[in-house]
Amino acid sequence: MSECPPSNCEGCPAHHAGNLKKLGVNMDQFDYVVALAGNPNTGKSTVFNAITGLRQHTGNWPGKTVARAEGGFALGESRYKLVDLPGTYSLLSTTVDEEVARNFILFARPDVTVVVVDANHLERNLNLVLQVLEITDRAVVCLNLVDEAKRHGRTVDHRRLARDLGVPVVPTVARSNTGIDELLNTVAGVASGEIVGKPKRNAAVRGQGRRAIEEMTELIESALPGLSNARWVAMRLLDGDRRLEEAIHSGELVELAGQSASGEVASGAVVGTDAIAMTTAARSIVESSRALRWDLGVGFQDAVTESMYARAARIADRAVSLADTPRRFDLDRVVDNLVTSRWLGFPIMLGILGVIFWLTIAGANVPSGMLATLLIGKVHPMLLAFGAQLHFPWWLSGLLIDGMYLATAWVVSVMLPPMAIFFPLFTILEDFGYLARVAFNLDGMFKRSGAHGKQALTMSMGFGCNAAGVVATRIIDSRRERLIAIITNNFALCNGRWPTQILIATIFIGGLVPAQLAGFVSASAVVGIAVLGVGLTFAVSWFLSRTMLRGEPTSFSLELPPYRPPRFWRTVYTSLIDRTIFVLWRAIMFAVPAGAAIWLAGNINIGGVSIAQHLIGAFDPFGLLLGLNGVILLAYLVAIPANEIVIPTLLMLTVMNAGIGGVGAGSGVMFELESVADTASILQAGGWTVLTGVNLMLFSLLHNPCSTTIYTIWKETRSRRWTIVASLLPLVMGFLVCFLVAQVWRLIIG
Repeated sequence: MSECPPSNCEGCPAHHAGNLKKLGVNMDQFDYVVALAGNPNTGKSTVFNAITGLRQHTGNWPGKTVARAEGGFALGESRYKLVDLPGTYSLLSTTVDEEVARNFILFARPDVTVVVVDANHLERNLNLVLQVLEITDRAVVCLNLVDEAKRHGRTVDHRRLARDLGVPVVPTVARSNTGIDELLNTVAGVASGEIVGKPKRNAAVRGQGRRAIEEMTELIESALPGLSNARWVAMRLLDGDRRLEEAIHSGELVELAGQSASGEVASGAVVGTDAIAMTTAARSIVESSRALRWDLGVGFQDAVTESMYARAARIADRAVSLADTPRRFDLDRVVDNLVTSRWLGFPIMLGILGVIFWLTIAGANVPSGMLATLLIGKVHPMLLAFGAQLHFPWWLSGLLIDGMYLATAWVVSVMLPPMAIFFPLFTILEDFGYLARVAFNLDGMFKRSGAHGKQALTMSMGFGCNAAGVVATRIIDSRRERLIAIITNNFALCNGRWPTQILIATIFIGGLVPAQLAGFVSASAVVGIAVLGVGLTFAVSWFLSRTMLRGEPTSFSLELPPYRPPRFWRTVYTSLIDRTIFVLWRAIMFAVPAGAAIWLAGNINIGGVSIAQHLIGAFDPFGLLLGLNGVILLAYLVAIPANEIVIPTLLMLTVMNAGIGGVGAGSGVMFELESVADTASILQAGGWTVLTGVNLMLFSLLHNPCSTTIYTIWKETRSRRWTIVASLLPLVMGFLVCFLVAQVWRLIIG
């Protein structure tokens, strides 16, 4: 890539290569780095996708659980790295998202920072713009959603807005790619130095606060003459920003100032006596700021914030004109009055989620059957024949093909179709704007249970996959409340457990009533288990918030975005790649050793009896005490990698333990039957009763997470303690609930 001499030239990249590397941004093959900032619900992700297309990838910020998306684009002979910062309302560093966004703009010194604003809510969005302009001159405002503003009778004069802000403003409609080319050309102009921004910074703080800012600014400019945002640093130090104080003590801010002064982009280092002098002077600044902060008292930050909002209001008032037309029919307001209604909000929410679950379960039947036919009905026999041609020993063929391959085939055929349906549907609801309404409806209930309102979204995601639900808890800033959401996510009945619930309910619950009512009664039983899981989520959240994770629920801003038609094909693609394939791959990695363990347990004999039968006999007394049996306990032990293989494992173990002939494909070989009646006959021959079926449904809800989820919990928390708690708490609850149900059942029914 292009090299610039160590001198100040407008066309040279301004980014800090060292800090970019620390932040995990690889600039190989790129000339410039562009940061994309903005409030939530401004269409920032749509702008990012419009610029990068499919040339993007996701990851985490180093040391954080905040997701980061990166992409690239080329314009002329230059290549640009685009980094999508977390959506934030400010840069005050009060949340992890704000800290990540602020630190990137300040310490990585991107060549251009694009701030996306919603033209329909300009005043509110300008607060972030003004904060960004306090840090950097290299900014472009992307005035997005101008079409929606026009529909609401608002016209934004982007030229007037640009004059008032002192930086370029480009109107766009990212959904239709309108204005994106002009935005890219403007970004290129700012990056190359052809367009130079001259931000008009906020100077409305009066009295003692203004004098303190001016005094601190002079001290900083004197100690760090190359620092381009001395005034902003002064305001943050006067507000007690610990991260900036750490940057001064560590020399990080001194290095930035030295880079600005010398133009040494490659190293960004200041050496020799100048560095020592600058560091000593900079550290004295911290002491001065603490003394001034003590004199200012607690009202300083309020004054700064009020002046910022007042200036945003003035700028928006000059730039926005309203059409002199009668009030139009507002469909968003009408829909919101229904979906957030005290009386209709919950029934509508349950109805929509119910339709999604029904579409997921019913829609997955055919593709699951097709995959099973392909992977198990055709490929499995072909592999066995191939192994025979190569003269594999029976044990090698059994271990590799009947064990490892077959377990993987079951996981793929049962897990892939439901996730490929649920996640796109869930993402469509998210893009449409409805999930924010779900969080709004459930916020009060979660707050009363000591949890965060956004846990409603992570719980809903858990109904698709608990591992994905755990990852989704990143949207919760408070570590305490995030841990509560992680620990309780297993109570959301993931799609891997629905087949077990439906089959057992059909056999044991539906069989208790006349045939015409069997479908309704069994479906009601499954829904009842799912509702029980939601109730336990609230109960355990309440318990945790008053014991191990004691604390007060944090408040948060929940913006209800306007309803927008989702971009269907992009939604399908991103949900399949980011969620479905991600989770499926982790499940496969754990399914392979599980298949080997299942086959070995069924085929290694000790004293003429297989290890599996020994374990079933050992587990039986405890299992019967719980209203279950040893087969169920062993099946859930070996099926930890994926709930999807519970039923095939149960059938294999039941046939083996009961000595049922003519069924299955041999010891350690999982199978399923086409007929529900045949499955019922095998289970009943194995000694199963209605109590066994009822408690299996409860235990399917209340048992340890699958290994994919356990691994994800550890990855997200980096804590053995909380991973163990999240794994064992539902299991202990399952044992306790099954024991109580069994004792009451035997006392009443006998």
